[in-house]
Amino acid sequence: MQFDARALTDPVDRREVRAHSRQLRSRFPRATRRGSSDVARIVVSVMMLVIGVPMLVFGLLALFLIDGLVPFGLAFGGMGAGLIVAAILLLVWNGSAPVQHYRLERFAAANGMSFHPGYDDPQLPGMLFDVGRQRYSEMLVRGEAPRFVEFGNYRYTTGSGKSQQTHTWGYIAVRLDAPLPNIVLDAEGNNSLFGSNLPVRLDKGQRLSLEGGFDTHFSLYCPTGYEADALYLFTPDIMQRFMNRAAQLDVEIVDDWLFFYSASPLSTLEPERWRWQFSVVGAMLDKIARWGRWRDERLRTTSTAPVAGVQPALADPQHLRPPEGVAEPGRRLKRRRFTWVTISVIAAVLIIQAISITLSVLD
Repeated sequence: MQFDARALTDPVDRREVRAHSRQLRSRFPRATRRGSSDVARIVVSVMMLVIGVPMLVFGLLALFLIDGLVPFGLAFGGMGAGLIVAAILLLVWNGSAPVQHYRLERFAAANGMSFHPGYDDPQLPGMLFDVGRQRYSEMLVRGEAPRFVEFGNYRYTTGSGKSQQTHTWGYIAVRLDAPLPNIVLDAEGNNSLFGSNLPVRLDKGQRLSLEGGFDTHFSLYCPTGYEADALYLFTPDIMQRFMNRAAQLDVEIVDDWLFFYSASPLSTLEPERWRWQFSVVGAMLDKIARWGRWRDERLRTTSTAPVAGVQPALADPQHLRPPEGVAEPGRRLKRRRFTWVTISVIAAVLIIQAISITLSVLD
């Protein structure tokens, strides 16, 4: 993969940025309305409108209907009108997104790729893309050869009220040659004190231990009964590349996609971050080609129709292979659901740890 990062750091002409922004809005009117702080901007704008509109109305009433309150009406109505104008400008303003769009599209073109500002609710099969609400991807850089690759950022919202939270991720999506079993590599290096940082919890009974120190870098999960298939896919040389290049990224294979997940944005204006991401993808491309030869033996028909005029023993071996695809048990990993018992156990463990720490400090 070629790498030219000058577009990320070279000086930009503001007139060119504005022209590019207008052109991008005409091509992608829906996507370009989103900025990097879209949710925050909308919340602040709505609050300003909620305050500004009543102030303006009350000021106009005081100005025209109540004698002796003309100065008060002018001041109060003026402040309300100012808040309304500021809210509208804030909704229209797109922050630093135009410069980012401009730089990333030039960067993509310099490296034989393309740029897209993003989508609402991207239709990707990974675990990251079916949780929360207000889901959207942004700052997408895509390559088509030697296989489709997409680098992007992704946001979604969980909770409500005071507990509402916006989650920001980065991802790399690589299209594979054939559907494969759902396999997850949970990177140990990015986990927190409370365990995995993945947006879903997986059933521990699906964890498979691998050799060569792989378990110190990743926890591998595969569907029950697909352990031998996981060993076929994750040969020692492939495991070594994951450990050397992607130890800080969570990985998921689902359907005919390979995803790398990061809890921070990956589509940025940082050249070194892009250099590392290109090295991750480049290291995997030549190794995952053999994955396209995998077939799920569970899809093999119980009886194979004979080829006319040919002895079964001499029939084309390709004719005897199962079709592309994955049997139902291997398509999705089982997720672990929290129950009140699980929550109570976790709370009890945390309380015991807190008491233990307190006692050790007192001693």
